Amino acid sequence: MNNSYVSGNVILKIENLKKTYKDNISGESLTILNNLSVDIFEGSKNIIIGESGSGKSTLLNIIGALDSITSGTVKVGDYDLSSMDESSLEKFRSKFLGLIFQFHYLLKDFTALENVFLPAYMIGCSKKEAMEKAKSLLVDVGLEHRMNHIPAKLSGGERQRVAVARSLINDPKLILADEPTGNLDPVNAKVISDLLFSVVDKYKKTLILVTHDKEIATKGDFCYKIVDGKLETV
Repeated sequence: MNNSYVSGNVILKIENLKKTYKDNISGESLTILNNLSVDIFEGSKNIIIGESGSGKSTLLNIIGALDSITSGTVKVGDYDLSSMDESSLEKFRSKFLGLIFQFHYLLKDFTALENVFLPAYMIGCSKKEAMEKAKSLLVDVGLEHRMNHIPAKLSGGERQRVAVARSLINDPKLILADEPTGNLDPVNAKVISDLLFSVVDKYKKTLILVTHDKEIATKGDFCYKIVDGKLETV
């Protein structure tokens, strides 16, 4: 186990999760996740691998309250995602989660600093405090000299560093990362993955990361593979 911060507390508990999609044209149903159960421990770094189409991103979207479940339960901290209305889910996403995607989704007309600052400001943090937090996080990811550049003036690796900083701005307990190095060359992929694991350790966050990268898969405390709709420990 690589992370000394892993506790015995369960931060995410999934029981008998099933996710089925229905084809609106044919009417046929396709089950992506089937009776999937797992406990994720606070402070742990968890890697999820699997074949394309196996349900990795679907699972991450369900944990992130971006997709609904067909049956089962998903409990994250004190939140029971299977019984919450949209207003409660929005609060959960903004305060409990940090999200990192394969594409950075930075606002193109805003600087790196503004992109990191905005999520905190939008949930009621004062402008001064939000700016100070954003600057500190950008220093942590090595962008102290690039804060005032818009995304078009940043490299792909730098844009993803901004995305990592942004994911931490609201002090979330859980970081969800969906193929965060998927659009990067091997050198930048290693830099970003090393950086992500470093800041997760520094701020004592729980990480769930989906990847195809076999090297990244070795860096977690726990590695799971989705097989036939269930999670198997690797």
